[in-house]
Amino acid sequence: MKPIFTEEWPQHWPVAYMQGSLPQGGYIESTPVFAFAYTPSQLVFKKDYLADIKRKDIDLSLNNIMAFTLSNLLTTEECIHLIEAGERLGFRPDAPGISTPPGMRLNKTVHWLADDSLIQPLFKRMQKFLPDMIDGRQLMPFLSQRLNMYKYNKGDVFNDHIDGDWPGYSLSEDRNRMDEWPNGRSCLTMLLYLNGVEEGVEGGATRLYGTDGNYTDVLPRQATALFFRHGFSIGSIRHKGCRVEGEVPKYVVRINIMYSS
Repeated sequence: MKPIFTEEWPQHWPVAYMQGSLPQGGYIESTPVFAFAYTPSQLVFKKDYLADIKRKDIDLSLNNIMAFTLSNLLTTEECIHLIEAGERLGFRPDAPGISTPPGMRLNKTVHWLADDSLIQPLFKRMQKFLPDMIDGRQLMPFLSQRLNMYKYNKGDVFNDHIDGDWPGYSLSEDRNRMDEWPNGRSCLTMLLYLNGVEEGVEGGATRLYGTDGNYTDVLPRQATALFFRHGFSIGSIRHKGCRVEGEVPKYVVRINIMYSS
């Protein structure tokens, strides 16, 4: 289905600038992180969401490894509106606050801060499926508001890597500043697929590596999220965003699952 974008959206502006790394090496000193001037009505997620969310665990034949998917996390409309938000903010080659070696991250990205009207309903939908404790740290009752969106055009790839852990971020009350949380640290990556094979995406699987070169490919499917351990841990998973082969771009959002520090 081709997205039908809506007309009325609020103005947006940078709320932070960070050094941004470029796909083939080098940096841009001031890469923006954005926010909307007020809460977009398109990004007020349903509180009475009734879809059947299912968890599927992924066996990588490794001890102490955690990887799973949750399907049906969003409505089709919510996925389309998130794609539209990213396109309106503007995908760019430089990624703020992220350092990757040349040739690793070959895609475009935009980072922005979402409102509680999006973050809290999303967290409530998946809270019961998340581990309460990781490495003795307690699941925090909210998500970081910083969304890292990626757009993969034909030929784009994110080569083998392990995700770093992150602090939490939120938008200041006057909507002019990105605040870093003094407490808490992420333990899980959430990759939320906004479109996938049913919408015409070819390729673009997330490849999770196990032992002895074995791997599992997770195909992008709209409204499904992939979760896996990240950071400086023996349980962190090496993975790859495989090459997109067709003309339909793949859209995915990385959201960090926060645990007490």
